[in-house]
Order: sequence, then C-alpha cells, then structure tokens
Amino acid sequence: MLFLYRLLLSLALPVLLIRLGLRVLRGAEPAAALAERLGGGAPSAPGAIWLHAASNGELISAQPLIAALFAARPGLRLLVTTNTVTARAMALGWGDERIAVRAAPLDTRWALARFLARHRPAALIVVENELWPNRLLGCAACGLPVLAIGARMSARSARRWRKTGLGPRLMRAITALSAQDPASEAEFRALGLPARATLPVVNLKTAVRLPEPDFSLGWPRTTTLLAASTHAGEEEIVLDAFARARTTNPSLRLILAPRHPRRGPEIARLIAARGLAFATRSTGEPAAAPVLLADTMGEMANWYAAAGICFIGGTLVEKGGHTPFEPAAQDCALLHGPSVFNHADAFAALDAARGAIRVEDADSLAAGFTLAPSAQADLARAARRALAALAAEGAPARLAQALLARIDAPKRR
Repeated sequence: MLFLYRLLLSLALPVLLIRLGLRVLRGAEPAAALAERLGGGAPSAPGAIWLHAASNGELISAQPLIAALFAARPGLRLLVTTNTVTARAMALGWGDERIAVRAAPLDTRWALARFLARHRPAALIVVENELWPNRLLGCAACGLPVLAIGARMSARSARRWRKTGLGPRLMRAITALSAQDPASEAEFRALGLPARATLPVVNLKTAVRLPEPDFSLGWPRTTTLLAASTHAGEEEIVLDAFARARTTNPSLRLILAPRHPRRGPEIARLIAARGLAFATRSTGEPAAAPVLLADTMGEMANWYAAAGICFIGGTLVEKGGHTPFEPAAQDCALLHGPSVFNHADAFAALDAARGAIRVEDADSLAAGFTLAPSAQADLARAARRALAALAAEGAPARLAQALLARIDAPKRR
C-alpha cells in the first residue's frame, strides 16, 4: 500500500505543482513558500527541533508547548513548518529569533530529502493529525526521533488506516506519541503503537490562549451568531435556521465562517438564493448587512469574540466536529450537532454539564439562535466549568520535559 500511495502521489504531483504555481502568480502565496514546499528556501541553523503544525488552529494549540520547550531548555532552537501560508505568516509574525519558519515540504521523498539536507533538524514533532507517511518513515530512516503530540484518532479513521495496511508500519516509526484523549490512545495502540512509545494523554487545546481580537464588527454580542468552520451541507441548514430565527428576532446578525474559505463563492450563492443581504469579508465590504461571509483565514478569534452564540461546524455532517475549547474560552454559548467524534470527551462533558445545546436540524438550530441573553450567559459559564475540568495544570511543561527526554535518549538498536 505504501507503493500505491507513492505512485498516486507521483501521478498527482504535476497537477499540484501547477496549482501551487498559479497561487504564486495570483499573489495568494509568496514564491518563497513554494520553494520551501519543494524542500528549498533559505537553510536554517542545524540541530533545531522541527515542529510541524498544519494551520492556524494547530499552531495556536502548540504555543503553550513551544513556550514550555524554551523554558525547559534555554538556547533551544525550533524549525516550525506549516501547510498554510496564513499559519506561516502567523509564525513569522511572532518575530522570535529562536524560531525559523518555513512552509512544510510536500510529502514526497525527494522534497523531504532536500529539506532534511538543508536544515538538518535533530527531531520531528508533529501536531495532531499530521502523520504523513513519507515524512514519518523518511525521518525515522534517517535516525531522527519522531514525536506526535495532541494526536487524534477516531474509530472511523482507524478503520481507514487498517484498510490501507499502513498503520503498523507508521506506528513503528513513531518514537513517542501523546494522544489528545484516552480513546485516541487506544486506537493508536490497536494500530500497532508500542506501549513504550506512549506518553501521557494531553489535550493541548485546554491550555490555549487565543490572541486578542484585532478587529471589531461593532455588532451587539447577544444578537450576533457565529457558524464556525462549517462544511458543505451545513451552510444550507445554518442559513435556513437563521432566516427562521430572524422572524422571531429581526435584530439577529450572522457571521458565517466556512472551514475552507475557498468555498466562498459557492456559499455566497446559497446566501443570495435565500434573499439575505450579505457582505464578504475578503473584499473588505462594510459589515452593514445581516450576514457576514467570513471567507478569510486566521480571523476566527475575532469572530469568537464578536458572537454571543456559536454553532460548531462539522457536527451536522459526518466530520466529527471542530474544537469547542476556543469558543468556550471566549464565553460563547455553544450549539452543536450529533457528529462529535473528533472531540468526544469534550462534547460529552459539555452535554453532561448543560454547557452546550445539541441540535439536529434547521428548526432546532433556529431555536438555539434565539436564546435570551441570560440563557447565553448560563450556557457559557457551564461550558467554561465543564472544559476546565478536562484541563491538567502544568501539562505543557510536563509534556515538554517528556519530549526532550525522548529526543535525548540513546537510539534503540
């Protein structure tokens, strides 16, 4: 199956390179990022720990660990890579001389070989689900410790891994893994992760401190709704629910923030088809209409801070749901659908504490959208208490020490 993965990747590579080149020509991506994706770009200081996070959310969740690593080992250097240019820009914006920032190399053996030769890292730490076969196997073959943090594995994903046959081989490449929750750890163990490679379960998102909002809509918070990280099939439900809710409370406003902003034109058509006036964030239109299509990356903290009520996307379709920790930290009242397997423990705690409302369709979502301000405040307080109980004080510091110990340990023969 590894041969098939590499074959399909090779066949898709010309199309991918053309798309990346077009992004550079359109100004959506700097040429330097494209060079880095091919394993090129400016070399960094050798001996750094390579930390890879896919995009903004994963990078934000890794920040407490990054701080803990620097506190545990003064003089440490990091090489941070990301998949998205917005996350790359975020990391560059930290302005930390101890951190080199690059776009992640494509998961091809030649791009990885160029990257490793250019940067010569001491170890690889991957955040959450970034378990790319060539990257993990290539680093392990070079003798680099491979560590995974906040790793998540649902039963559904584990079944797919078993079908590919890659699971046991990739698990053997991992030096140490800290799962996001006990259920994920059990799935990794069932896939073949050795007992010696398990680290304590740590959910990094419980320690996240969101950046301060840098933009305000000026809308009253108790009448501002957010649909966060929605997927195809959810926007129709959200918009129908919003239209119904406005018949009860015409002052309601909606921020619709899709998981993939490139779907903006498609979603704009859905909004227009319902006769709703809207502004588009990417064009800089004034937010005077009842709906703001938030088709940009890296601004979710602004939207959490603006909204009194947040519907968590990926829960009304079979995507498993996105994080409830960040909107709860901003005191949003939380609404979610039935598909929550990505954060099952967190959603179970929320529901048990009455810190969230489960919705099934447009009618129940519309009812959630019309919660009174006092009910919003009650939900937000309950959510904070429920999720705080899942947080382990000092977990990033302990995880940093455990990771450094594994990196420093003599290599097994």
